[in-house]
Amino acid sequence: MSEPKPHDRSSPPPKPDADFLRLADSNDGSTEQLDESPVADSSTSRPASNAAPDQGESGRSTSSGFDTILGKIVVERGLVSQEELDLCKSVLQDPGASSELRTLGDVLVQNEFVTRRQFSRLRTEFEADRSSQKIPGYRILSKLGSGAMATVFLAKQLSLDRMVAIKVLPKKFSANAKFIERFYKEGRAAAKLNDPNIVAAYDVGQAGDHHYFVMEYVDGETVYDRIVAKKRFSESSAVDVVRQVASALKHAHERGFIHRDIKPKNIMMSKAGTVKLADLGLARAVSDKEAAEAESGRAYGTPYYISPEQIRGQVNIGPAADIYGLGATFYHMLTGRVPFEGKNPSEVMHKHLKSELVPPDHINSKISASCAQVIEMMMAKDPKDRYQSADDLIQDLDLVRAGKPPHFARPKLDLDSMVTSLRTAPAIPVTAAAPAIRPAGGPSSGPLFMVLAVLLAASLIANAALLVAVLAR
Repeated sequence: MSEPKPHDRSSPPPKPDADFLRLADSNDGSTEQLDESPVADSSTSRPASNAAPDQGESGRSTSSGFDTILGKIVVERGLVSQEELDLCKSVLQDPGASSELRTLGDVLVQNEFVTRRQFSRLRTEFEADRSSQKIPGYRILSKLGSGAMATVFLAKQLSLDRMVAIKVLPKKFSANAKFIERFYKEGRAAAKLNDPNIVAAYDVGQAGDHHYFVMEYVDGETVYDRIVAKKRFSESSAVDVVRQVASALKHAHERGFIHRDIKPKNIMMSKAGTVKLADLGLARAVSDKEAAEAESGRAYGTPYYISPEQIRGQVNIGPAADIYGLGATFYHMLTGRVPFEGKNPSEVMHKHLKSELVPPDHINSKISASCAQVIEMMMAKDPKDRYQSADDLIQDLDLVRAGKPPHFARPKLDLDSMVTSLRTAPAIPVTAAAPAIRPAGGPSSGPLFMVLAVLLAASLIANAALLVAVLAR
């Protein structure tokens, strides 16, 4: 296999591959405006667990099996009489009926025999019953959420009498070897990790046409849910959550795995206060060079939180990519905004590559300078400029939590801005009362001399601050 060509940093980001790029939908974007006004569009603040795509008023994505048995269900539940059901069926058979009335469910909802909420509940119960019949040993209780890649059910494991979450691969993917392999890969990766801050894997397998993954059930909410509800985290709460995720990453990285999709929707918070990292669907062993070569040039991740090296599709993706994603999540938690926004995924990713990060404390003045420094180091464009390990990050988070300056993250001196402001500043006139100061053997203090003086002063201040920090430790 030939060596892949490195991506040109000056060129636009690679075109996203629809099969692999987890496109951040409108729900993944900023939840707070720049002016701190309430969110204008409620659709942008819908929790992930309720963000399953709607397939029409009465659920036209409903399988033919459900539509076949629906009449029997609504009659048995007493929602409609047999005569009313026959009337609805006759409407479907009428050649002049509206083209929008394609299923019995459409007719029932349109004519208000059942409400949309009742229909949705009936469909969920049907799907749960059907899945429970296909997965021996478990009783499905309810649907927790669904997306393009899987549906997650709350269930009881009968043998151990415990609550679990079961992720079921949609039947439409049952013949797609690529999706099935990714599904099982997630289970295998989770099974190799045993950490209190990572959602535990219990079982993975196939029953009939259904591929399923049984995992620990976390009774709580996601970080994204909390952002939507509260707009922002307090600094102390955010630091506590991020530290627990960093602990999970430390465990995963030490065992040779990188997550590659750190984002608010993949971080669970239990009611007891324990934080759990979830969704290892994109996890990969760092040593898996074959997979890295096969994925070269493709952007794997979620655009709002993806690292620059993932965007470029680089082969050598390491722990620093997860630290970047956690930094972007940290940023969102404290500001209510994602670090970079755009009209489409390509624009967002290009900003990750090229645009300067607006310091988080410039958006939320309640953020301490130390915390802002940690976030900025986590989100450095070059992986070499980020924390080199999750353990280093944990050390700095502990210092921030204790009200002390971080050890690894340092304040940045914006010398370019200083030079620009000095060049554009009006000249100070020399008067008799204030004679010009001339360097020995040189010209009068012009702009160049002033710039050099300021740079020297800035260097002395930085060195003094560093010395004070070292002595303080």
